[in-house]
Amino acid sequence: MRDTEANTTRPLQLNDLQRLARAMREPAQPATLFNAVAAVAAETIGFRLFTIMAYDARNHEVERIFTNMPEIYPIGGRKTKRDTAWATQILHDLRPFRGETAHDIRRAFDDHVTMANMGLGSILNIPIAYDGECIGTMNLTHVEHWYKREHEDTGVLLGSFLAPALVSRMPLYAGKEPCS
Repeated sequence: MRDTEANTTRPLQLNDLQRLARAMREPAQPATLFNAVAAVAAETIGFRLFTIMAYDARNHEVERIFTNMPEIYPIGGRKTKRDTAWATQILHDLRPFRGETAHDIRRAFDDHVTMANMGLGSILNIPIAYDGECIGTMNLTHVEHWYKREHEDTGVLLGSFLAPALVSRMPLYAGKEPCS
């Protein structure tokens, strides 16, 4: 678990993006890329809990495909996301969700008690989009009042590196011939 309790984060730098571009080219995907994005996010945004969810629009479900806390939030966990303000903002409008307090988390998430018991009180959810559609989310959770507006922009940029891995999971794109 990465814990950036002390304010030890730093601004995103060009070499961070180069690091992610190199990770994308490495074998053992998507784990190599997921770990690289998590590492850069820890250094530049900060988190205690970090997850990546794939979005299945047909079934209105998200599925956890990466986590830094598998004992509490295991890979494969699914949640239905339909007809909520969070779903509209993230999955349809493609706008980040930032909850700065435990109250914000309580209003948006069914597992708010688990997060509160872990000392988590702020959250940053970044929609991952491709071709105008949400294909997943990158989720960072930390102590209350951790996330600020500027974290959203950094998160969108880092999250964009996840798009190829998420697209490869989509039935519409999986197995498609590459463009020539």
